[in-house]
Amino acid sequence: MLEKLLSLDTQLFVYLNGLGSDSYDGLWLFITKQINWIPFFLLLFYIIYKKIGKRQTLYVLLFIALLILITDQCTNLFKYTVQRLRPCNNPDIKGVIRIVQSRSSFSFFSGHAANSMAAAMFIYLLLKPYFKYVFFLFLWPLIFAYSRIYLGLHYPIDILCGYLFGMLSGLFVFRIYQFTQIKYFPL
Repeated sequence: MLEKLLSLDTQLFVYLNGLGSDSYDGLWLFITKQINWIPFFLLLFYIIYKKIGKRQTLYVLLFIALLILITDQCTNLFKYTVQRLRPCNNPDIKGVIRIVQSRSSFSFFSGHAANSMAAAMFIYLLLKPYFKYVFFLFLWPLIFAYSRIYLGLHYPIDILCGYLFGMLSGLFVFRIYQFTQIKYFPL
């Protein structure tokens, strides 16, 4: 069963990765770099600041930093425990895929997907009472993580598991934030 699932995952990866073209490589390389998302992050923090104030925003930043630290370390633990080769390093498909970027680390699960989904989930839960369309925030991790397939760095299962882990850790850390916020930093 696992072999069949991994085979389907590889086939889906080859298909999705093959949709790319040289003319869009620069765009996806831009999208995949976290530093290029800084204006988006600053906008989010400005919105948070306007809705909950300076003191609470600093508290939120502390929890988001903790969330990213937890998610990132757990991702590395999984990567070095599972040791799944990245598509760009897989000799079985290396000759038939587009490799736009290469990494020597392992693939399962995607840190980009986990971190972006964790942050999106936390911020979504935080801003949900204030904005009707805050669910559009989830477009960010979708685009961000798809860049990893496009570039040849992650399989779809890596992305989906990263999303799931990120969603759960975002929810978990948000619940801790709520508990401590009520107890130590009331509005």
